[in-house]
Amino acid sequence: MNPDYAIRNPQSAFEAALCRFDGENSRDPNLEAGQPRELLYAQRLTGWVLKLCPDAPEELRLAARCQHICRWSIPRESHEMTRAGYLLWRNDLKQFHARKAGEILRECGYPDAMITRVQELNLKKNFPTDPLSRVMEDALCLVFLQYQFVEFAAGKDDAKVMEIVRKTWKKMTPEAHAHALALPLRAKEKLLIQKALAAH
Repeated sequence: MNPDYAIRNPQSAFEAALCRFDGENSRDPNLEAGQPRELLYAQRLTGWVLKLCPDAPEELRLAARCQHICRWSIPRESHEMTRAGYLLWRNDLKQFHARKAGEILRECGYPDAMITRVQELNLKKNFPTDPLSRVMEDALCLVFLQYQFVEFAAGKDDAKVMEIVRKTWKKMTPEAHAHALALPLRAKEKLLIQKALAAH
């Protein structure tokens, strides 16, 4: 676990919740870079949220840490391998994450108002009018581009990849665009992004 995010002997509800979230995600049987995948994802998302918003309020920090909590519990194969099945899977995942996060936050002593606020961020409600939801969306897009884009693009038609890049770009703020363009991607992926934006 990244020592920058690890919390030992929690002294507050916030620290207890982060420990619980990390504990749940550490059970992910899927590994990436030698770590449970969803634990690593939560750390990366937290890192981007704090980079974009160093003074991020508590509800945003909590939402970042539990955005994909226990995601492996509902594998893609549990739904039909169709477009409709994919959309249903994504919706079921979002509801599951928000519900799981709410249960943990309640056990850690958080009031209903804070739990609802975290769940709203998990579910991307009020996006893009809610400023915190914009930070969350920027962070999600940047995690995708920095850590998942190469694998996503592999073996796919360039036109399809560029379509996804354009859709992702539309959801991001100008600040996030600047961060994305500075990412240390391989030449191939950088070129795909450049082509996608040129045709935008």
